[in-house]
Amino acid sequence: MRRTRSLKPIQTTKNVENILSCTEEGQALSPIARMFHEPESDVYAVTAIGIQTQINPEVVKANVVDILLKQPRLSSLQVADEKYGGQLKWVRTEVDLDNHVIVRSPDLNVDSADIYVEDYVSNLSRTKISMSIPMWDIHILNIKTSKAESVCILRVHHSIGDGVSLMSLFMSCSRKVSGPDALPPLHTSKKQKPCSSSGGFLQHFIELFSVLLIYWNTLVDVVMMLITILFLDDTKTPLKGPPGVGSTPRRIVHRIVSLDDVKLVKNAMNATINDVMVGVTQAALSRYLNRKYGKNKKGGDGAAGNSNLPKNIRLRATSFVNLRPYLRNEDTSETMKSISDVKLGNLIGYVLFPFTIALREDALDYVRSAKAAGERKKATLEAVCTYFMAKTFIKFFGTKLGSFPTQTTF
Repeated sequence: MRRTRSLKPIQTTKNVENILSCTEEGQALSPIARMFHEPESDVYAVTAIGIQTQINPEVVKANVVDILLKQPRLSSLQVADEKYGGQLKWVRTEVDLDNHVIVRSPDLNVDSADIYVEDYVSNLSRTKISMSIPMWDIHILNIKTSKAESVCILRVHHSIGDGVSLMSLFMSCSRKVSGPDALPPLHTSKKQKPCSSSGGFLQHFIELFSVLLIYWNTLVDVVMMLITILFLDDTKTPLKGPPGVGSTPRRIVHRIVSLDDVKLVKNAMNATINDVMVGVTQAALSRYLNRKYGKNKKGGDGAAGNSNLPKNIRLRATSFVNLRPYLRNEDTSETMKSISDVKLGNLIGYVLFPFTIALREDALDYVRSAKAAGERKKATLEAVCTYFMAKTFIKFFGTKLGSFPTQTTF
């Protein structure tokens, strides 16, 4: 049998840098960036990094000036332009590092330090950065935890950039230990080589069928997205909050997972790391809901092994998808040579990812279902469509209609 070629990665427009908002003086925020200022979509990217040594704040400030502030968005205000109906635009400004670098050095034992870090991150999610300064800050916690000698927390408003662009910025700041001027190597996924044979009717038929399947899946997913925005709600469960829950305080608890264990499952299941983590999430949510429903039953104890879950629970998540084209390792290294050349922005779409809520005898079944759902979402252009739909809605109807589908309209 001939081996068919796998589907190529979805390619977006070639001039990606033209889509991303460059931060030239007076340029308006992109539609997606404006959407992140809506109450239901007001999102910050919060990153906590454990460090093996104590952090010197003066060294951090010196490197922020020399490195990060070369990126225009990190030294620009988001100012309302009254000439264009209050539309936000980028305006360069002088950065006072005392407003952006916060240092805490509490004297606590290790157990209390772990709780302190969790509380600190939770409090950051409840507060906002003033728009009178560039919307980012760095929090240095010189406190010994169970896993690190100190913790550095970076908070960036999502209007500045998405996760992929921020990771590119972080990588451009890092260097090899063996060579202070050399960028670290990036391990990119290996592409399958196309078959050397010219192929036959069956191979061309399979390729045509794959293309038609992508368009059919896209049509189904876009219709389902529109139905969800209008009226199709998820099943009411203890996980579902009331309208406006996105603005309420939340509790953040972190758990350190062994990457070696994740890779072991990934390799054994011929899956991806995302598949494994989604499977773990499905297992955790299923057991949590089973326990909650068991306690709500009359005389129920929610014991493990007793299925208390209602049938056909509909639970979905809005999953973000990077729309940038795949870069080769040498292309990525060339892009990261200069901090100012790193393209910050929000080139992301989103898909509705369904979770399977059920108790499984075999824990690996959670990974199998996550892998199947992930493969199905890869064979669709839903993320590309939602990106352009959001831009269109924002352009003609404002940011409220272009926000993420966190609740139905009717």
